[in-house]
Amino acid sequence: MPEFSFDALRRFPDHEAPNLFAVDATDRFLLDEAAAALAGRVPTPGEIVVVGDAYGALTLGAIALLGATDVRVHQDAAVGERALAANAERLGIDGGFRNLPLGEELFTGASLVLLQLPKHLEALHEIAAAVARWGADDVRLLAGGRVKHLTPAMNDVLRRSFSTVTASLARQKSRVLRASDPVTATAVEGEHDDDDTTASTALRTEHHADIGLTIAAAGAAFAGTKLDIGTRFLLEMLPEIAPEARTAIDLGCGTGVLAVSLAIARPELAVIATDQSAAAVASTTATIAANDDADRRLAERITVLRDDGLSMQPDASADLIVLNPPFHSGTTVHTGVAHDLFAEAARVLQPGGTLAVVWNSHLGYRAALERLVGPTTQLARNQKFTVTVSHPRSTGEPRP
Repeated sequence: MPEFSFDALRRFPDHEAPNLFAVDATDRFLLDEAAAALAGRVPTPGEIVVVGDAYGALTLGAIALLGATDVRVHQDAAVGERALAANAERLGIDGGFRNLPLGEELFTGASLVLLQLPKHLEALHEIAAAVARWGADDVRLLAGGRVKHLTPAMNDVLRRSFSTVTASLARQKSRVLRASDPVTATAVEGEHDDDDTTASTALRTEHHADIGLTIAAAGAAFAGTKLDIGTRFLLEMLPEIAPEARTAIDLGCGTGVLAVSLAIARPELAVIATDQSAAAVASTTATIAANDDADRRLAERITVLRDDGLSMQPDASADLIVLNPPFHSGTTVHTGVAHDLFAEAARVLQPGGTLAVVWNSHLGYRAALERLVGPTTQLARNQKFTVTVSHPRSTGEPRP
């Protein structure tokens, strides 16, 4: 088997910092639990599926430490896929895994699924129901997380798809939930009301009469079918931002509210909605469909992309970029991700273009926007959020 060291793993090309790590105690715990479940035997090809692997520790550990082959992997974040590939190359692990969307091809015939627990219960149910539906009859789901992030509701969600759910003792502030004996999809769905947001693996929808939009959301989508309050504040400002723009990008599009709102309000606008999250891309695509008609032609005018930042966009190609940036990297508060997006926006904006950003006021992004993009003006501020517009500097214009 290939030589393997957790210490060799890196987050690259994701943001790297002293308080950000490529592997945690939960990864190690899950692999130990998987080894115990295998009881010393080598897994058959395709037997192990990995979901939520941040940077490759679970996937590459399963290959190198457990002898797994043809490991099927789902990572919501595009940067996670890139980090897994980079770490595999760094460790000399040539292949042995496949990246797949969340669905039938990922789980069919799987008998052991390793999961880093997601933040949202809706996402956990989406995954658990898919494992129970498509996995082998004896499939076992090992779901691990940090103790401080686990809740009793997670056990309840798992019991909707599995008859047997137990929890390990804590180890290094991590715990593993073990689920087995899958119940049928019909039984799972029949036991819950349609209003229960964790009762279905299908994308959920909610109509918001105040903004005239229906929001669709996959389980892992930020804010779900609700309207994030930062996005709502930026939405109020949109009519007065760059009214002459002809090309716009919703960077970190989430459920697509800003992209769809721009396209509806400005029929002449060509819009790109981009996010590194597979759940966000699915959600935005569904939000477009939920609000489309023959007059709006939203599906024709909005291009949805899964991209790490703006890597697919050429320099000086957009008139307007709108952004509600994340201020977490995983569960750690970190502003480096937002700063990277500001720099990417500056590259992609045309001369005279506009970057509109809504941000938590306590983060004080104005100085970073001035430095990374250009002259920045406060457009609005409330008790929690600030909306600014920034314009890229002309060539040769000195930075502050």
